[in-house]
Amino acid sequence: MNMRSRGMLILLAGLLAAAAAGAQQVIEEIVAVVNDDIITLSDYRRQHDAFVQLLRAQLQGEEYEKQYERMKAELLNTMITDILLLQLGREKQLNVAEQLKLMIENIKKENNLESDEDLRRELAKQGLEWDVWTKQMEENLLKQGVIYTEVDRSIVIEESEVIAYHKDHQGEFVEPEEYKLGGLYLSSENRGPEETEARKAEILAKLDAGEDWGAVAAAATDSPTKDSKGDLGSFKKGELEKSLEEAVAKLKPGERSPWLEIKNGWYLIRLAEKKDRRQLSFEESRKAIEEKIYNRRKQKKLGEFLIGLREKSFVKILIPDPLGR
Repeated sequence: MNMRSRGMLILLAGLLAAAAAGAQQVIEEIVAVVNDDIITLSDYRRQHDAFVQLLRAQLQGEEYEKQYERMKAELLNTMITDILLLQLGREKQLNVAEQLKLMIENIKKENNLESDEDLRRELAKQGLEWDVWTKQMEENLLKQGVIYTEVDRSIVIEESEVIAYHKDHQGEFVEPEEYKLGGLYLSSENRGPEETEARKAEILAKLDAGEDWGAVAAAATDSPTKDSKGDLGSFKKGELEKSLEEAVAKLKPGERSPWLEIKNGWYLIRLAEKKDRRQLSFEESRKAIEEKIYNRRKQKKLGEFLIGLREKSFVKILIPDPLGR
């Protein structure tokens, strides 16, 4: 047993003895001991509530419940990992002061804020204290610094790997068909079937007479095609609603579809341009391949590094399910 582990056992024994003896000073419940640090029940609850708030802002119903259960199952181990990374960063005396300063300057610039005081006021509006926020930013940078020095910079990707990956995974590097579309939309919500049919016939007559597509869209259709003058933009295969894509696939550039019924309305589609599916060259694919190899290797190395870091440390979980008791 190393000296750090022996010291932690003595600390743990002392804390438990003090609690058992009913000392006059109230000692908060300890969820876990991580080397020289502890995770208290308040720490855990604070982190838990922050994650819940974030999840509730993004998800609801069954998806929320699923993600919550996953988060709750991983939360304590995540907190332990964060502490281990921070401890190693401080042990290695990593200095992130300049990075923090640069990050704050970038945040001010992106949000058109002139000074730190302006940023303080904006944070306060969101219920965030400056000292707490800057400490969180500093700790995040410190954890990233540890991962960079211990994992990221050890990853080397050989040119031969990139070439082999491209050769063996041709199907991953294909640019799908792309359509540039015009569209005329008529809503059926505020007009009856007879009026809708009359408007559809009127629009077709104008187009058959050679009137400009954009002018017809602006004068005779409903939003959004009225506002865009009949320009829907470009779509890759698979991005359109199924019935629209099936209709577009039958068109040649310059042709238009029949009126297509969709929810709450009708669309008339014109295919302006079509780019055929094509295989990307090696040079076009290189960056994506390097990222795939890098991310896969990083995930593996990071997992191994974190397992090793935990094995070398003293970690004692006292309350495995802090909120489930």
